Amino acid sequence: MPAQIVDLFCGIGGLTHGLINSGLNVIAGFDIDPTCQYTYEHNNHIDYHIQNVRNLTGNDINELYDNDATKILVGCAPCQPFSQMRFKLGEANARDEKYNLLLEYGRLIEEVHPTIISMENVPQIQDTNIFTQFLEILDRNGYQHDYRVIYCPDYGIPQTRRRFVLVGSTLGHINIIPPTHNRNDIHVRDFIHDLPPIEAGGVDPNDQLHRSAHLSQKNLERIQHSVPGGTWRDWPEELRCECHRKASGQTYSSVYGRMTWEQIGPTITTQFYCYGTGRYGHPEQDRALSLREGAFLQTFPADYDFIDPDRDFAFRDIARHIGNAVPVRLGEVIGASILAHLTEHEIDV
Repeated sequence: MPAQIVDLFCGIGGLTHGLINSGLNVIAGFDIDPTCQYTYEHNNHIDYHIQNVRNLTGNDINELYDNDATKILVGCAPCQPFSQMRFKLGEANARDEKYNLLLEYGRLIEEVHPTIISMENVPQIQDTNIFTQFLEILDRNGYQHDYRVIYCPDYGIPQTRRRFVLVGSTLGHINIIPPTHNRNDIHVRDFIHDLPPIEAGGVDPNDQLHRSAHLSQKNLERIQHSVPGGTWRDWPEELRCECHRKASGQTYSSVYGRMTWEQIGPTITTQFYCYGTGRYGHPEQDRALSLREGAFLQTFPADYDFIDPDRDFAFRDIARHIGNAVPVRLGEVIGASILAHLTEHEIDV
């Protein structure tokens, strides 16, 4: 019974690519965003289905598996409603249209009856009623599960990112593999140091993805006064923002910050190309991260193609694709966890 995987909320395929790298067979991806299709299909050679998960049925998915397949269903529902910032601001997350998508995934688990399932999200999701309901779905359908918050550098991902990961199985107990790396050995330098230098707003003529956003004159002066690992407090008084003069702005020390070569990088978000949204300043060059650097910190390989030749180059779309993606290396970790479980139960891959 060969194992086959369907990936829900697949985006441009970070999770899919990691699962493939681990030796597993992904047969389809589903997402609602048509701008992700080229990147997903071109790099993974798997059909990308543009469909709202709310309108998807178990029969739709079951028709994709071979009759004798061991069915695996993975789904990383959007994390924005559960982000740390949303919790910090005390927003009513239930008003977000994406808030209950995890339960749509749970509904499909009940309808598909896959042997193995997986999900990942932000750590705060554990503290929601949505997650409690999701666990109830797993329990009443006979899934044993393992879940935890992992620190990405422990698995070779160069970001100060913590992610909640869950794996479940109807075969028996399943485990997330233990850390694979020493976090102290993971440095920004090893991922982006060899890229050619470019200026703010510049592009490498040999790599269209290695391009950075423009900086205003004031932000250019600010980054010129920024030091690796430092804060806006290193700037002359006249360059500081109004928000930094208020008590509420004093705690946001990483905003407008430079990264450090010998440390772990920041969490890559959809705004990683913006100097003013986090510690996204290049360690040496007077600019924010390029799209290529963001992709490398998300552990995408150098040959992963993000540029659809049939569309005009869309800088912000590509940045959003990269920032929203599951890091490829995290996909490999999830894949290795599933593969070890399949091997234990003598199931072919």
